[in-house]
Amino acid sequence: MRSTNNHVRYQGKTVLVTGASSGIGAAFARELASRGMHLILVARSVDRLNTLAAELGERHCTQVTVLPADLSAEHAAANVYAEVARRGLHVDMLINNAGFANHGNFEAISTVRDHQQIMVNVAALVELTHLFVPAMLDAGGGAVINIASTVAFQPVPFMAVYGASKAFVTSFSAALAQEYRSRGLRVLALCPGATATGFFDVVGTDAIALGRKRSPEQVVSSGLRALERGRSVVIDGPVNTLVAVVAKRLPFGLAARLAARITLVDAVELAAPKGGHR
Repeated sequence: MRSTNNHVRYQGKTVLVTGASSGIGAAFARELASRGMHLILVARSVDRLNTLAAELGERHCTQVTVLPADLSAEHAAANVYAEVARRGLHVDMLINNAGFANHGNFEAISTVRDHQQIMVNVAALVELTHLFVPAMLDAGGGAVINIASTVAFQPVPFMAVYGASKAFVTSFSAALAQEYRSRGLRVLALCPGATATGFFDVVGTDAIALGRKRSPEQVVSSGLRALERGRSVVIDGPVNTLVAVVAKRLPFGLAARLAARITLVDAVELAAPKGGHR
């Protein structure tokens, strides 16, 4: 995907979207299909992927490839890459959207569950970026959009691993954006706040949502606009931007105490931590 100045070419290019079966991932797939991109859709839910693929293939006459994968599993990212290569596909844009949160007292969350969270939110994201970026550079450029979160900008009690994982994604993306700025590769950390997806339904509480939820389509619009402008980090929505700016200016300890008031739910809910996928 070559880009010149602020122009990003979509027509006829191919995008790989993880976590594509619903929410922000599905919204990215729909918007980019409407811009003429071919799609490689990755998620755990085969039925949802196939339904989305049929919808977009028929509506936009675009090529849609479905690759079911659980990115929390060892070697899942490498297997996705190998299957893409086996099919002779070239990825011009990578959207690392898959992710989930565990919510509750840290000691009550299983080690296995937090390991899975790190695998999806961090390890798979880094590995997929490692695997697909070299071919983008060889082709003269491309784009990587990593879905972070507004929780990247302060410690998040009761979601400690999730917040830390999104802080990693934001720092990682900003660093790569600078590395590749002169080589035609755009890298963006897109940081949504509360979004109207299935994320909170699976977590089991809306108590951790701050403010009015934005729509997945609004998040996608913010991300693509920022990508076209050459941004390395963007926060979706003016209220989310204000909250993140204030949080970044607070002492770490105070920011954590304020965040705890939002993420703390009653003891019954905390005793049975749940996970939410994006």
